[in-house]
Amino acid sequence: MKLSGFKLLAIAAGAALLLSGCSSSASSKPTEGDASSGAPVGNEVTTEANPELHELLPEDIISRGSINVAMGLPSPPSSMYDDNQRPVGFDPELARLLGQKLDIDIKIEKQAFDSVIPSLQAGKHDIVMTGMTDTPERQKTLTFIDYTYAGFAIVVKKGNPDGIETQDDLCGRTVAIQKATVQADILRALDCGGDDVKLLELPSDLDGQTALRAGKADAFSTDALPAEYMVANTGNGKSFEIVRDPDNPKGFSPVYNGIGVLKDKTELIDALQAAFQELIDEGTYKEVADRNNYTPYMVESAETNQGVAQ
Repeated sequence: MKLSGFKLLAIAAGAALLLSGCSSSASSKPTEGDASSGAPVGNEVTTEANPELHELLPEDIISRGSINVAMGLPSPPSSMYDDNQRPVGFDPELARLLGQKLDIDIKIEKQAFDSVIPSLQAGKHDIVMTGMTDTPERQKTLTFIDYTYAGFAIVVKKGNPDGIETQDDLCGRTVAIQKATVQADILRALDCGGDDVKLLELPSDLDGQTALRAGKADAFSTDALPAEYMVANTGNGKSFEIVRDPDNPKGFSPVYNGIGVLKDKTELIDALQAAFQELIDEGTYKEVADRNNYTPYMVESAETNQGVAQ
C-alpha cells in the first residue's frame, strides 16, 4: 500500500462541491432537509436499487424505512462535513451507496467512537460504519463486513527531532493515541525489553495531535489515511511528518476495518454483505475508493470477520 502521491487536499476540495440534501428513499431525487440522510448529490457515485436485496432486510428495518448508522464524525478523510453540514467522505458515501442498492434510506448520526457499540446494543443504531478495526474481541459482539485493509502510521514533529524511524523506536517514549482503538493493544505488545511504550490515551485524534504539538507526547499514532490527511493539512504541512518505514509500506500492522453489526442480526448482515458484493462487482465501490484516495486499501470481495489477533 504505497502512501506517497495521495492528493489529500482534493478530498476537502471535492467535499466542498457537494450540496445539502435528503430523500425519503435512496432512489428519490435529493431535496433540502436532514443533512444526515438521503441520496448522493453533486458528483457523488450512484447505483441502481436491487429489489431482491431489499427483500433480504429485516422486517423492522423495512417498516421503519431506514438503516441508522453510527459514525464517529468528523474523522477526515473517512468522514467529514461539507459546508452544509452534510456528512461526506469514504464512509458516508459508501453508506449511501449501500442504501441505494438496498433501496432504503440511510440515516447517519454522529456518535463518539468509544460508545458506538453500546449505541447498537441500546437499539439506537443498526450498524457502525466508522473505520472500526475488525478484531477477535469485537467479534464476540459484532459481525464485521470488512471493507478496507490498512495499517496505522506514526506521526512526529516536523524534522523528526527524536529520530523515530521504526515502530521499535517508540519503546520508552510517550505516544498519544485515541482511546478504545486497536493501536493501544499493538503498542502494548511491542517487545521493548522492559522499556515499554508509555501510552497517552485521549478522547480524539485532535487531542493526540495537540499533545504532540505541545510536547506532551513524542509521537502520535493513528490510522494511516487520517494521518496523511492531518499531516498535509496542519500548519500548511509544516507541523508534522509521518515516519516512513520501507519495511512497512502499507503502514504498521495492517488490519481489516469493517461495517459492524450485532452478530445476532443475521438478516441485516446478509443483506449488507450481498449489497456490498454487488457494489464491488459493478465497480461503484472502486469509484468511491478512487474518489476518496482509498484505492490501495480496497478489499477484493465482501467477506466477514477476517480480523485476527495481532
